[in-house]
Amino acid sequence: MATAQENPLLEGLQLRRMPDPCILVIFGASGDLTKRKLFPALYSLAYRRLLPDNFSVVGIARTEETDDEFRQRMKEAVQQFGRDEFRDDVWESLADGVRYLAADFSDSKGLDRLVDVVNELDDERKTGGNRLYYLAIPPSAFETVVEAMGKRRKAEGWRRLIVEKPFGHDLESARHLNSVIEHHFEEREVFRIDHYLGKETVQNMLALRFANGIFEPIWNRQFVDHVQITVAESIGIESRASYYEQAGAIRDIFQNHMLQLLAITAMEPPIDFTADSVRNEKVKVLRAIHTPGPKSVVRGQYGRGYIEGEEVAGYREEEGVDPQSMTETYVAAKLYVDNWRWADTPFYVRMGKRLPRRETTIAIEFKRAPHPPFEELAAEGLQPNVLLVHVQPDEGVSLAIGAKVPGQGLTIRTVHMDFLYGGAFRTGLPEAYERLILDAMLGDATLFTRIDEVEEQWSLVDAIVAAWVRDRPAFPNYPAGTWGPPSADELLRRDGRSWRTH
Repeated sequence: MATAQENPLLEGLQLRRMPDPCILVIFGASGDLTKRKLFPALYSLAYRRLLPDNFSVVGIARTEETDDEFRQRMKEAVQQFGRDEFRDDVWESLADGVRYLAADFSDSKGLDRLVDVVNELDDERKTGGNRLYYLAIPPSAFETVVEAMGKRRKAEGWRRLIVEKPFGHDLESARHLNSVIEHHFEEREVFRIDHYLGKETVQNMLALRFANGIFEPIWNRQFVDHVQITVAESIGIESRASYYEQAGAIRDIFQNHMLQLLAITAMEPPIDFTADSVRNEKVKVLRAIHTPGPKSVVRGQYGRGYIEGEEVAGYREEEGVDPQSMTETYVAAKLYVDNWRWADTPFYVRMGKRLPRRETTIAIEFKRAPHPPFEELAAEGLQPNVLLVHVQPDEGVSLAIGAKVPGQGLTIRTVHMDFLYGGAFRTGLPEAYERLILDAMLGDATLFTRIDEVEEQWSLVDAIVAAWVRDRPAFPNYPAGTWGPPSADELLRRDGRSWRTH
């Protein structure tokens, strides 16, 4: 019988330290986020023994159900959506500290009952008064809950607040929401979540750049021709019409995920990898982004089309969507980071719903060799070198280089040097929420957005949206299953470039 080989690349991968005993309070515990992401993530942490022994969860929502009913529903969610095998002993160790409370967030008596439940659990489980509040609720309810929990805080233990996106609807609302939060929580206690920052391949961008001497010297305008960032989804809005009609692609993806990916790609080396050092460098990038003119931004909305051979409805035909809706489901833009490293280097970004496939990639295309004597020998034309970071779904890094084709004569063809996470480490990648929940319990805010980052992101979005008020494009302008409106291709074609398709 063959024996399993230990993977040497996994050596030294240990938890930095065990989190303090604490109680995680999930507001909106009856929602999809809790079922699909939060409890599967908690189970995976318990499976790997990364949770403290005296860890507890209190779910609160308007839905009427008992503790046992809630535990059973979460057990089924873990079995359906978890990435690890289901083990009764692991689940029981987690479920033993799970409680549920049916209450209205706007009802002070309900929130008083929550405090009683948490205090009782604190005495029972010896959690030392440590609380982690997770707001998995609509933004309209944030203010009420933050004020209620802030006024009811006790002296002992730490308090931390995880806030789901979107953090506000524009710059003004984000500042108002933060003014409410800062009355009750210090900035170091606030964890504004962007789950993209929890993805291993996004974090690997930092390692790729700063742990390898071969990349950082050429990571600048002298060697990089341009950068392309794509966040593509093949799904539609999936019963989120009420949210999406208000947000659109620019608030749903561009304001947070897209600008964070750009900031990590373009940032300067931090002096260390503490939360403030990393976030300081990201803020500098966001402040340096030049507001694009109307000709540098394209928006689109999908019509009827085909995804994997199956016909799908157009956006205006989705349930709950205004038949005359002008909400964008696609945004493409040409951005410039006006600093010494990136001056005059375009960052082309695009994101959209109902595109041909699910894909998030960052492509750094380098400039061609100044005198390519192999041009006429290239089988398909000598292509520039491209470093492609696959954020999802096939996590890894690929470097395109020119190589000689075996045989007589000298023929050049582009080949790829690939690094795949699954192949190198032979272990499943942790879900983003596993890392983010654990970091919040540890008090490490490196992978969370700071308020000045959020404000810079909203400033750029507000400027772009303001220009759209005067413009009413003919929607829908791209069929589902295609890569967006023709004007998005023209955005690059004017510069003699094209979007990557593979």
